[in-house]
Amino acid sequence: MFIVRSQIILENDMKKQQLGFTLIELAIVLVIIGLLLGGVLKGQELINSAKVKSMATDFKNIQVYLYGYQDKFKALPGDDRAASTHLAGAANATTGGTPGDAVIQGLYGSSTATEESVLFWQHVRLAGLAAGPTDVAAENYFPVNADGGRIGIQSVATLVAVTPISSTEPAGLSGAYAICSEGVLGKYAKQLDSTMDDGVGDTGSMRIVVKATPSTGVAAPDDASPYVVCLAF
Repeated sequence: MFIVRSQIILENDMKKQQLGFTLIELAIVLVIIGLLLGGVLKGQELINSAKVKSMATDFKNIQVYLYGYQDKFKALPGDDRAASTHLAGAANATTGGTPGDAVIQGLYGSSTATEESVLFWQHVRLAGLAAGPTDVAAENYFPVNADGGRIGIQSVATLVAVTPISSTEPAGLSGAYAICSEGVLGKYAKQLDSTMDDGVGDTGSMRIVVKATPSTGVAAPDDASPYVVCLAF
């Protein structure tokens, strides 16, 4: 009887001693939590870097499309007055400008099927330079960036005249054409500007603007706010 009681008391004492974690166990748990948090943060950093890289590639690819088409047909995509002759199924622009004048008329975000800035995409796709639908009425006709924002191209002259990009130097952009990408969070916009230009949102060839008030360039965008990023070339 005495032995049984002693054994029960001993077992109870052992259970009481095992109610908490030891310092070693706590240290191991903290190390694991630290590794998990580090992995999550690193993963988010990689995702962010991939988005910025994808957006930068968009700007570069559109330049390649334009120059490739120009080299092949001696005309600008969208502005090509003989597009229907060069490419089966292509339409010639009939709204907002004169085809063949070396100006891509229409706004980058336009949805008017007969404008040059809209037909730009049909022409480069039919020419085999870019992937995507060639039917202007197709649901996914207009390309988007990594965050789902609209991407487009137009002439710099029209961009400055309609929506001046900087309140201090509205005609400060140099180049003939402007590629614009919408819905870009400030943290990505700043990385884009640093990667492709001077890192300041209201100077240089790349500008960061608020879509609702495009007359004001943003030198230091807010990380969590969406912007329009335009690159002149």
